[in-house]
Amino acid sequence: MAQDRRDAAARADSPGAAGAALRERVLAAAAFPTACAVSAYWPMGSEIDPRPLIEALHARGHAIGLPVTLGRGAPLAFRTWEPGLALISGGFGTQIPAPDRPRLRPEVLLVPLLAFDRRGFRLGYGGGFYDRTLAALRAAGAVRALGLAYAAQEVAKVPHDGHDQGLDCIVTESETIEVGHHEAGRHDAARDHLA
Repeated sequence: MAQDRRDAAARADSPGAAGAALRERVLAAAAFPTACAVSAYWPMGSEIDPRPLIEALHARGHAIGLPVTLGRGAPLAFRTWEPGLALISGGFGTQIPAPDRPRLRPEVLLVPLLAFDRRGFRLGYGGGFYDRTLAALRAAGAVRALGLAYAAQEVAKVPHDGHDQGLDCIVTESETIEVGHHEAGRHDAARDHLA
């Protein structure tokens, strides 16, 4: 169902319009520390296209990294990307920088998703890669996670458990939803029960 909603939104998108709108909305709403490292993703299937945004961030002096899976149960690593870089197949339909590219530690993560709710929880692809990655990065210092999606991907409530890391903000082609800082990725339990 979540995939169907995203697919329908992508089919309704005129070429590049949602990606351009997303770029403008993120650049207007999100504060990026000067020259901070940003992780992004290369779109696959019907994911909203972050490429206009990551090109703009790169042009503003931000180092950009794309995610690479290192194995089941491991957090993601991020290899540097720049405009014009040839990507290779990373399996499961992903495109990634070659293994010889340097790694970076992002301070801001642009996170893909299948569905989201206004509490900042996301439904991903089921591997737990972003949850493990966010947990590890948050344990080592402050990071900000921005979920990128079509507005049609919003659902009333995403099921979650103690392993799920929340987002700080969700940005769609039509709205920015500030959720707030997630202490170790978890919301206030009392607030969750009231939602």
